Order: sequence, then C-alpha cells, then structure tokens
Amino acid sequence: MPRRIEAALHYNEHKVQQGTAMCIAAVNYLREANEMNVSQKLAGFLQRTSLNERATTKTLHVSLNFDPSEQLSEQQLLSIAAAYMEQIGFAAQPYLVYRHFDAAHPHMHIVSTTIKSDGSRINTHNIGRNQSEKARKEIEASFGLIKAERQQRLRTPAIKPVDVATVVYGKSETHRSISNVVSAVFSQYVFCSLPEFNAALQQFNVVADRGSEKGRIYSKRGLLYRVLDEKGTKTGVPIKASAIGCQPTLDRLEKKFATHTTARQSLQPFVKAKLDECLVKSPASVQELIVLLQQKKIYTVLRQNAEGRLYGITFVDNQNKAVLNGSAIGKGYSIAALQKTFATAATVNTKKAAADVSRKMNPVPAKEFSLTNVRTVTKQQTGSKENLFVRLLTPEQTFTNTPYHLLKKKRKKKRKNTDT
Repeated sequence: MPRRIEAALHYNEHKVQQGTAMCIAAVNYLREANEMNVSQKLAGFLQRTSLNERATTKTLHVSLNFDPSEQLSEQQLLSIAAAYMEQIGFAAQPYLVYRHFDAAHPHMHIVSTTIKSDGSRINTHNIGRNQSEKARKEIEASFGLIKAERQQRLRTPAIKPVDVATVVYGKSETHRSISNVVSAVFSQYVFCSLPEFNAALQQFNVVADRGSEKGRIYSKRGLLYRVLDEKGTKTGVPIKASAIGCQPTLDRLEKKFATHTTARQSLQPFVKAKLDECLVKSPASVQELIVLLQQKKIYTVLRQNAEGRLYGITFVDNQNKAVLNGSAIGKGYSIAALQKTFATAATVNTKKAAADVSRKMNPVPAKEFSLTNVRTVTKQQTGSKENLFVRLLTPEQTFTNTPYHLLKKKRKKKRKNTDT
C-alpha cells in the first residue's frame, strides 16, 4: 500500500523537477514545504499510514481545476485548498499542495492520507460524488469562481463546419456533417429564439429552415436543416429534424428557449465585457467592430430586411457558448445605437481632419515684435508695476513747446552781388 502514496507524491515531484509544477504548501507538517526534500515529505505520510495496517485505501490525491480566465494568486489557491480539505473532512490531515503549469487552465493537486492520528481511517466511499461535489459548489460561490459546468462547455472540442465544397446530394457524409453541427450547437449553446439558434449554426454553414410561411412545412411546424454555401445560399438536400439524433424539432427548440432565458442572464456580463473591450478601441464602423470581435472568439451576424437595411445584430460568443442579440445586452449595443456611435465618431473625425487641413493651408502669421506692440500690451496690464525694459525703450512723449534758446537760428542766405 505505501507504493500508492509514493506514486502520488512522485507524480507531483516529477512535475516539479520538470519545471511544470511547484509545491506551495505542506499543511500539518513540522516543516514548511521548501524546507523538506522528497524523502522527508514521504516520511510524514508513511509515519501516518503505518498506524493502520488493515486499511486498503490510505491515499487521497485530488485535482482542483479552474477556468483559463481565472488568474489566481498563490494565496488564493491555498485558501481554496484549505476550504476544500475542511469541507471533505481532511482539515486535520497532513497534506501537500502542488500548483501545476502543464495545462492551458490553472489547476492544483493535493496529496494526503486517509489515516488519522489515532489510526482510524476516513471513509472515502463516494467522496467525489458526495462531499467533493458539495464542497466544489460552495467554494465556487464563496470565492466567485466560474462554475465547473460552464468550464466543461468551454473545453468542449471545437465544432467542425460543413465543408460546402464536398457537399454531395444524398450522400451519408453530408448527412453526418449536418447532424454533427446541429447536435453540438443544440446541446452546447445557449439561445432563446430560432434566429439566435440559426446565428450559431450559420458560422458552421448550416441553417434551420421553416420554409415559406404559406408552405406546408411551415404550417405543420416542420423544420429542415440545410447547408449554406459561401454566399449564404441554401444548397444540397435538406434533412428533417426528426432524422437527426438529438431530435432538434421546433417543439424541442421552443422548450430550450424557455429554459435558456434564465441561464443566459449569467453569461450576458461575459459577452458585454468583450464588447466593451472592443468598443474602447474606437472602431470606425460595424465592419471594424466585427474584426475586433473575431479576436475575442465572437461571431457576428447582421440581420437585414428585403431592402438591405440593417435592423438587428446578433453576437455568438463561442467561448462562453452564448448567443445574444445586441438589444438583449443593453440599449447601447443594438445596431441602431452602434451605428449612431460610429456616425458621431466619424463626424468628429471629419471635422478634426478638416481643421487640420485648414491650419496647414492657412497658417497663422507670427506677430511682429515692435515697441508699439509692447506698449499696447503694457497698457493693458493691471496694477502699477511697469516693465522696465519697455520703459527704457519707449521714447517719452512730451507736449510742451521747445525753449527758445534751444531752437536753432536759421542762417540767412547771402545775396550775390550782381553789380559789376
């Protein structure tokens, strides 16, 4: 039996040696984790397991996983580990906490023993389904963590779009491709209407079609699934909803619409946050916004009427598997509000550009420096202090007559003697 606790310990210590993990805590040990080597860590467990020779299960090795978006500090991980061990009844047990870096999502491993200090064993039968599941939900709520159910949706393998170039009428490959897309979207995405369901399907080249409003399929509440080509035109042989394994009929979809209304409320803030991150970059048009959203794994569908006028916008968040119309996110995210925002920004930019051009074509001439200008400025200043420089350079004006003795006398011209 000691080999099992050794295996759990050596698994984590091997990760430490590879540089993909680190031991961040040794709880209920006499020393800190960084003060012990592998042999000392193992000795702590072996001393405890030796107290019960009859027990067949002496090892606890669990992994706690978190969403990729959650950047948890070491102290937060230790607090979560302590809360978890307390709720499953292992708070008094010696245990080691390892933080791992070998996956895309943050996670940690906890190694402990089921043997208590008095030699009795902690019952671990169904601990995963009972104590661990309850502890997980309480910890998610108290620490504000993303729920495991949504993490599972995020880690679901990507859906493969139908290859329009290989669509063959009546072939089973096409039927299988459509079924795979529809089944994945039907089970994984949160949507509240048929247009929203189609927004998610459309990115994979599939559409749910009710047919013409005056047609028999529409009147019978039927639903057909078809392939869309690169222009968005329906092509290939349609498949009935009843022929797809998950039975995505209109009746079943409408039941989902009702249940998804509440579920979508918890996802709306995540989609809104991504939109805000893109809008803060001041895109100049809807098209520029769509490009920015693609980087956030959001697929955008613009809804147009027969005349080509935009009347709606739908966002498909492929990370959170949520589909929302702009108006469902908030008043400022409808297509009308977004277009108004872009138009206002364009007007401001146009005026600014025009002003820049005008300044370049008609530069303001620099003012000439003259004593006249200096005198004018000086007179406008308040107070009795006068610029000494101005006073020295400004000629004094006088309004009295010049004294007689200072006037130069005019010399009389001598008349030439013309007498000979």
